Amino acid sequence: MEEELPLFSGDSGKPVQATLSSLKMLDVGKWPIFSLCSEEELQLIRQACVFGSAGNEVLYTTVNDEIFVLGTNCCGCLGLGDVQSTIEPRRLDSLSGKKIASLSYGSGPHIVLATTEGEVFTWGHNAYSQLGNGTTNHGLVPCQISTNLSNKQVIEVACGSYHSLVLTSDGEVFAWGYNNSGQVGSGSTVNQPIPRRVTGCLQNKVVVTIACGQMCCMAVVDTGEVYVWGYNGNGQLGLGSSGNQPTPCRVAALQGIRVQRVACGYAHTLVLTDEGQVYAWGANSYGQLGTGNKSNQSYPTPVTVEKDRIIEIAACHSTHTSAAKTQGGHVYMWGQCRGQSVILPHLTHFSCTDDVFACFATPAVSWRLLSVEPDDHLTVAESLKREFDNPDTADLKFLVDGKYIYAHKVLLKIRCEHFRSSLEDNEDDIVEMSEFSYPVYRAFLEYLYTDSISLSPEEAVGLLDLATFYRENRLKKLCQQTIKQGICEENAIALLSAAVKYEAQDLEEFCFRFCINHLTVVTQTSGFAEMDHDLLKNFISKASRVGAFKN
Repeated sequence: MEEELPLFSGDSGKPVQATLSSLKMLDVGKWPIFSLCSEEELQLIRQACVFGSAGNEVLYTTVNDEIFVLGTNCCGCLGLGDVQSTIEPRRLDSLSGKKIASLSYGSGPHIVLATTEGEVFTWGHNAYSQLGNGTTNHGLVPCQISTNLSNKQVIEVACGSYHSLVLTSDGEVFAWGYNNSGQVGSGSTVNQPIPRRVTGCLQNKVVVTIACGQMCCMAVVDTGEVYVWGYNGNGQLGLGSSGNQPTPCRVAALQGIRVQRVACGYAHTLVLTDEGQVYAWGANSYGQLGTGNKSNQSYPTPVTVEKDRIIEIAACHSTHTSAAKTQGGHVYMWGQCRGQSVILPHLTHFSCTDDVFACFATPAVSWRLLSVEPDDHLTVAESLKREFDNPDTADLKFLVDGKYIYAHKVLLKIRCEHFRSSLEDNEDDIVEMSEFSYPVYRAFLEYLYTDSISLSPEEAVGLLDLATFYRENRLKKLCQQTIKQGICEENAIALLSAAVKYEAQDLEEFCFRFCINHLTVVTQTSGFAEMDHDLLKNFISKASRVGAFKN
């Protein structure tokens, strides 16, 4: 058995600390492909699906209901009408105005998409008729599939490697595509070029959810029974055998157990019961069943995650990774993890199962259509920023250069040692300030609320004086950084003078080097002509020592 490495830490005996991080919206930036998008573009995303053999393609929708695609575009899977890769997001105009209800992808890859209106569109790889349009030509643009579906409203879609499955609002299942192992459920192994209703045992059943493994299918009916068909070489159908099944068959071993959800990995299956219990079966070479070993299982086997109820299971037909989320918000993973085999459920630091696939799965793809809810909740820091200079909530105001700046005594005392002592027994609600200018003092108070400053280099010199006076060392560093970023030939001498005056040695050295490197222009400025006599002597002496006046 491979040595199991300690990937995560977690003690289920400890109380759960509920923080905003456990509620925060999905961070799509965890998927490497999204590194190609700007921060502004990422903020607009509301749905996303990362797919492809290396996780190098993505489709996403925005707040404006526009659909964009990005990536390598293998077999035209981006639906743009060509096979050109794109490093920048391109809008998928052919689906303009359509809202996505469900989306899945195959290994080719091919895409199957259901709209909120119940329409089905497919495009991409089509060597096995998995697009359902009656051909084997790759689809470069989305094509609506209506054969045998014209009066149906599709509510869920699922893809295997090269076959497709859809569920209608009246509980019927249709399949098409590659059928070498009976995964279309037609009773034969002939590829299916157009949608065909899966009948047999499902004829009079109402299906509520579906899933596909690499070459198999699963359907959960409204009574909680699970029906399976297709490839079974690893026992992924849970029938106690390894023979393929060309028509739907009930998983008898789950008799008396009501299943709510099913999820399929490459060759393994997970189900979630109405009591929050997880069962797994199928391939287990990476520990993806979570049973503590690597032996395949052809019967449903209980997975012990923790005492808490499981509310979500996750797997994807292109990976050997499994994940689950508990009612308490804990997210566990097992199976293949960046080359390692994790044979028992491990507690992660994530707040959603999607992150498991973004960070640990190979390839880093989505196991479902990601949904990003806008987060209107303000953090403590964001709330404090909003309250700066707010007269409605302030209990203190500073009068500087004839203008008021509104603040809160308790925050100033918490954030600044100077105010902790000066406001201790001070019941005044107005403080007059004459030592510093209005822009400088306002910037100082704003810093106490925001941890940042936004000033010109010249104003930052005044704030540097204040920071030195109040012994605010972090603010002093921020001022020096601002000055360094804003230095130019015209203000270099003034900034050098300020650095000397406020004993900012690092800044002094920076300003001096700048002056030396731009000596000809700097010595012709008004700042140099008006330079303090002692500073000028020191400057010339130091410049001479570094060889500034050599021919």
